[in-house]
Amino acid sequence: MTTNSLFAPLSIGNLNLKNRIAMAPMTRGRAGRERIANELMADYYYQRSGAGLLITEATVVSKQGIGWIDSPGIYSEAMVEGWRKVTDRVKPTGTPIFLQLWHCGRASHSDFHNGEPPVSASAVKLNGDYIHTPLGKKAYETPRPLTVNEIKATVDDYRRAASNAKDAGFSGVEVHGANGYLINQFLDAKTNLRQDQYGGSLEKRFRFFREVMEAVLEVWPAEQVGARISPNGIFNDMGSADFRETYLYAAAELNKFKLGYLHIMDGLAFGFHNQGEPMTLAEFKPVFPGIIIGNCGYGKEAAEERVAAGQADMIAFGRPFITNPDLPERFKHDWPLNPAEDMSLWYTPGPEGYTDYAVYQSG
Repeated sequence: MTTNSLFAPLSIGNLNLKNRIAMAPMTRGRAGRERIANELMADYYYQRSGAGLLITEATVVSKQGIGWIDSPGIYSEAMVEGWRKVTDRVKPTGTPIFLQLWHCGRASHSDFHNGEPPVSASAVKLNGDYIHTPLGKKAYETPRPLTVNEIKATVDDYRRAASNAKDAGFSGVEVHGANGYLINQFLDAKTNLRQDQYGGSLEKRFRFFREVMEAVLEVWPAEQVGARISPNGIFNDMGSADFRETYLYAAAELNKFKLGYLHIMDGLAFGFHNQGEPMTLAEFKPVFPGIIIGNCGYGKEAAEERVAAGQADMIAFGRPFITNPDLPERFKHDWPLNPAEDMSLWYTPGPEGYTDYAVYQSG
């Protein structure tokens, strides 16, 4: 087996991965109203531990970061204990599991915050159809810009969440800087209209991301920290004309931290900018020569091509992992995949549409 195979082992720092298939973070809404990880979630991740790397669903670093019904958190001792059930279950498999750190920013609603508006870099409303809140479908609201002191407090929230993730037994953490959530809202010119030290130039727009990374790296060794970006993404009403300049700059700056990996949403699933040709993984390797994980809409063939070409070191798969808990084995043996047509139970409580998908039975 060649070293550029999707099924070849890979090392990230001191972590040994059995293959180059990652399970992408996917919000599944099984943590309940208290946002505490549970035995059902432990079953879910254990079932998918054939991956080389498991990246958890996005997990909020604070109450202020909430923007999704029944998504998990990592800001209380009860949440640490809940996640420990998951890591204890996964640990015997030998598969590293990283916790993704999340703050929704403007992609939230006052229904989540006792009537207070969501926060962002600037007062730029998300233009979307609606958001699911605890009180039903609602229109998006204009967010309130964070003050400088609140930004510092939010950085502290990330630091505390990173420490809690270590206490919960994770192998590392991934900082979610993609898909139109808070860090992305500071990074993109479309949503960051600030005139202070956190807005204007590329360097200033990147400052919040930098400070979050520095805070997390006070807790974790660099090789056990990843970062996620979405250079082509228009999900959550994102997309700036200078996206190529912005994301090459961000990747080069992130490279200075010597991170374990950079997780790049380069694929088709979240759409492309209208302003130009989408960015490719090949553009990022010169500025981030470390481990790159490609993601979004990949099938086995395209994934193998990217790894074989040296453009990516791993590929993360999302939806195929929902309906195929044994996805790496199916890929390896060219077994057919379970279809992913019925999404009606993907975000509902309970095991149905979550842990009840069958593994492949040969013969």
